[in-house]
Amino acid sequence: MFDGVSLDQLRTFIAAADEGSFSAAGRRLRRAQSVVSQTLANLEGQLGVKLFDRGARFPMLTDEGRALLADARAVAGNVDLFKARAKSLAGGLEPELSVAVDVVFPLAPFTAAVAAFQKEFPATLLRFDVESSAVIEPVLEGRCAVGVMASSQLAPPQLTRERLLSVRTPLVVSAQHPLATHGTLIPTAVLAEHIQLVHADPSDLSRPGGFGLLSPKVWRLSHLGAKLAFLRAGLGFGLMPLHMIEEDLASGALVQIRGESAPPEGYVITMSAVYRTDSPPGPAGRWFVDRLKQEEARWLNEKAPQSAAAGVKRARPPSRSLTIIRSSPGNGLPAVNR
Repeated sequence: MFDGVSLDQLRTFIAAADEGSFSAAGRRLRRAQSVVSQTLANLEGQLGVKLFDRGARFPMLTDEGRALLADARAVAGNVDLFKARAKSLAGGLEPELSVAVDVVFPLAPFTAAVAAFQKEFPATLLRFDVESSAVIEPVLEGRCAVGVMASSQLAPPQLTRERLLSVRTPLVVSAQHPLATHGTLIPTAVLAEHIQLVHADPSDLSRPGGFGLLSPKVWRLSHLGAKLAFLRAGLGFGLMPLHMIEEDLASGALVQIRGESAPPEGYVITMSAVYRTDSPPGPAGRWFVDRLKQEEARWLNEKAPQSAAAGVKRARPPSRSLTIIRSSPGNGLPAVNR
């Protein structure tokens, strides 16, 4: 009886659980609701357990269904990996590698990885897009093989995520800003009296909320360079990637502050590589992701002797990252204050 369970049935089970209804699962799978319902009924009959409680308006997973869902995901995922790896072996080296990169990823380790890649795979064409937060979409749609994104963003289950490195994002203001002379931990009520500058996805400027919001007075900017310019001009306070403001901190143009609600370790963004589970990178893409992981150690070793508060005087300005690869309009991030 169990030998008759098919991969199609498991995928239908997963879709129904993810979407919350048989009709939504049908739209996702491009099937009629009746086909989805009958497929799940057949699966329940073969397994001898009830996966969904159909008594309510929307079908609800039973305890047995919840217990088996994780196993169904594992089976489907392993089959995807099996097929993808076979395809990669049969196809050989990729003629082109396309990567969507979150603009906040540090320039130094990324450039080093690209330079090493060109020497290792001279026949593979590299294509890069520096994105704001729009990294997931091109990967899901197959336009980019690999995405480099902030792990604060939610990735759908179709994507596999691999950690690359962490980026510290101190809270800073201009030396002329009133908060610069506050001294100790700044109460939340005091921060709320000032404008907070937030780097936001240009396609999502109307949506409130985000990571590290400390004031109700928010200016959301779709360009990271504009946010930095506003900070330097004393127009507000905000979080910025440390590697982009090290010269400003060293010169005193920007001053690091800390709110009383800040986490003990400070605000940190973890960067990850993502790719479709059913279409993982080929030999060249796999090498590139692994090289990005290796570059983190080199990057940290170069920065270790220098003070994070003072910054690295040799740091390159953030606009330099846009000179080596094509950028998308706006270069903003989601409602994640970085």
